[in-house]
Amino acid sequence: MRRKDREMSAEWALEVIDRAPYVTVSMTDGNLPYAVPLSLVRDGNDTFYFHCAQEGKKLGIIDKNPVVFITAVSRCKPVVGPHDDSFTLEFASASAQGIAELVSDDVEKRHALRLICHRFLPRHMDAFDTAVARSLDRTAVVRIRLTAPAVGKRKQYDANGNEMKWQRMK
Repeated sequence: MRRKDREMSAEWALEVIDRAPYVTVSMTDGNLPYAVPLSLVRDGNDTFYFHCAQEGKKLGIIDKNPVVFITAVSRCKPVVGPHDDSFTLEFASASAQGIAELVSDDVEKRHALRLICHRFLPRHMDAFDTAVARSLDRTAVVRIRLTAPAVGKRKQYDANGNEMKWQRMK
């Protein structure tokens, strides 16, 4: 990371990923990059899940090369620099590398789908069991295990217009 003064902790980076409405998962298809925005959910400090159809480009690529890179932005706000009138951007971003694999165990698939539903539709969990019973056999779940701690970066100004450097929270 070039701007070490904006680096944040791995825990902070995981929170950015948790807050992001979607996370871009990038992978390599031979010599070609492939990136797709997905709705991920975290389980613990090093595991993420997403669901998809049981066939398609993502699964084909993961089968050949399971190394993935995830990126997320949970804050993106254009601002005028408080001291120099420059045009800039306040942001909170995170990235991490991992290994993706198809989940084959139905118990783990249900667990992952429950986490996903709870994150995105928490008020509708009463319908979860019926929905999963109807669609489990045609739904794929992919697990991403991080191979290194997540990395976070932020640019943010405090109330006095000073940039909050190196993990300063207030």
